[in-house]
Amino acid sequence: MNQVAATAALLALILLAGASDLRTRRIPNALTVTALGIALALRGATGVEPLASGLAGALIAFATAVPLVLLGGLGGGDAKMLAATGAFLGPAGLPTMLLVTALVGGAMGAFAVARRGAFSATVTRCRAIVGAPFGLSTEPLPRLGAPGAIAIPYGVAIGAGALAGWWLP
Repeated sequence: MNQVAATAALLALILLAGASDLRTRRIPNALTVTALGIALALRGATGVEPLASGLAGALIAFATAVPLVLLGGLGGGDAKMLAATGAFLGPAGLPTMLLVTALVGGAMGAFAVARRGAFSATVTRCRAIVGAPFGLSTEPLPRLGAPGAIAIPYGVAIGAGALAGWWLP
């Protein structure tokens, strides 16, 4: 894969998605789908194995996000951004990317909860999310768009994770 072109495309995705998420709390499909296509095209230009690695990275990253989207804790744009960055990184960079994304996202979430003074409500919502798959919670699952929901621009955390996965696999 052409490292310079791939680095430039990944940086463009991170900057554009982060800016959009900060401004509107949305990551446009046109951006994530285009980035996914560029990542796979760059990988495919160098052979079948790099292309397969990019597809695997995209699928693993997306599959990691799906349960969080279904539980209402992650938006669809975030899941698609994870898939696009996964296509750039391939499976080798995913563990670092996902760990750093979770740490940065967790820190952003903790800051947002503290700033709003919503620790008790957040603990109750977390119990509902964790207990729901096991039938241990009767609380309704919180959704990103619900009144009072604390949403963070998770695209920024994904961008930080992608940078770490790109340079520190």
